[in-house]
Amino acid sequence: MKSILRSLFVVILSLLARGVVRKYRPKIVMITGSVGKTSTKDAVAAALAQGFMVRKSEKSYNSEFGLPFTILGEESPWQNPFAWLKLFGNALALRFLPSIYPNMLVLEVGADRPGDLAKIMNIALPDAVVVTRLPEVPVHVEAYATPAAVREEEFYPAYALDDGMPLILNAEDEYAVAMSARLQAHVISFGVSESASARILKPKLHVENGKIKGMQATLHIEGKECPLDVPGVVGNPALYAPAAALATAVALGMSLEDACIGLAAYQPPPGRARVLEGINGSVLIDDSYNSSPAATEEALASLALISTELNLRRIAVLGDMLELGRYSHEEHERIGTLVAKQADVLVTVGIRSRGIADAAKLAGMPEDSIRMFSTSEEAADELITIVGEGDVVLIKGSQSVRTERIVEALLKNPEDSNLLVRQDIEWKKR
Repeated sequence: MKSILRSLFVVILSLLARGVVRKYRPKIVMITGSVGKTSTKDAVAAALAQGFMVRKSEKSYNSEFGLPFTILGEESPWQNPFAWLKLFGNALALRFLPSIYPNMLVLEVGADRPGDLAKIMNIALPDAVVVTRLPEVPVHVEAYATPAAVREEEFYPAYALDDGMPLILNAEDEYAVAMSARLQAHVISFGVSESASARILKPKLHVENGKIKGMQATLHIEGKECPLDVPGVVGNPALYAPAAALATAVALGMSLEDACIGLAAYQPPPGRARVLEGINGSVLIDDSYNSSPAATEEALASLALISTELNLRRIAVLGDMLELGRYSHEEHERIGTLVAKQADVLVTVGIRSRGIADAAKLAGMPEDSIRMFSTSEEAADELITIVGEGDVVLIKGSQSVRTERIVEALLKNPEDSNLLVRQDIEWKKR
């Protein structure tokens, strides 16, 4: 019964959202890819705010069920029937009565299974598309025949672009670059490579008085430059979201100067390489939102960046990477081999991540530097006893592993828990 009701609500929400889009005709920027969508969505919305009345996807509402909430300007009612009635009333009023509506929607879109993005295209079509990254082994691959099928699904919004419309993509992503060659879109690339249209120059960790403040760089585009200053995060990937945002704004006709002013309001979302103060003088890298092989590689590189800059002991806390299907075993082992080179201590959480521990041991990591746990709560209890001054702790795992509970246990200031992911009441109940 529950699944029938959900399906019915999806149909109703989709029809209402489609009607609103057709009535108000806002410009739409869609953000797609396997890694970094939410950060990029937030950065794009900030950069465009000086030139448009912008509404963006809240949190990570990127499905056929979640996307209409953004279009309708509503929050999810969860399981509250009265909130659902109010939502439908507001939506009908928006659809059929005069109202002020944003002229720019920045929509994060995602897929769990084949055909998901085609359903989203039935609700709204993009005027510009940003492709973050299409890795070799993407998340959700267990639901698809091949990794290439996942990449094709995630690239799908780009096929909806008319000739000459902006397609903004990662210059270092060989798959996105190759797929874009099929289209007549206006392709703008971003990244550190010389081929990038929006090129990130001189990326570096911003450290003041021994404390990490964030990442800094300069973006060069169309003969002009804009400083990138991303607070409270670590790792070069954190610079890609603002770079994509500025490229998008310029492609949509804004001046780089105005886009830079808007971008100053950008704050990286929780659980994505956020640097927090930990207990006993430690440093935490909170990357607990989700996990995949590509994202874990990036996180380990960020761990190495901090330890090199500040000469800290590297502790990698890694939970299961889910939805990898037949690639799960080999990808967990591959990450374990990387960990042996990029961490001093390894803590794993979950059954699948034991493959990380086994591979790290085979790759030369001492056995007494490896600890394995079944749950995040167990791992947190152990880490409280071993983490101290001179340690940098990376915490990463798929959503259902709930590694944000480890971050919460290791916070120096308990009030910083409001900076973590999945802190609303409905999530805390799970």
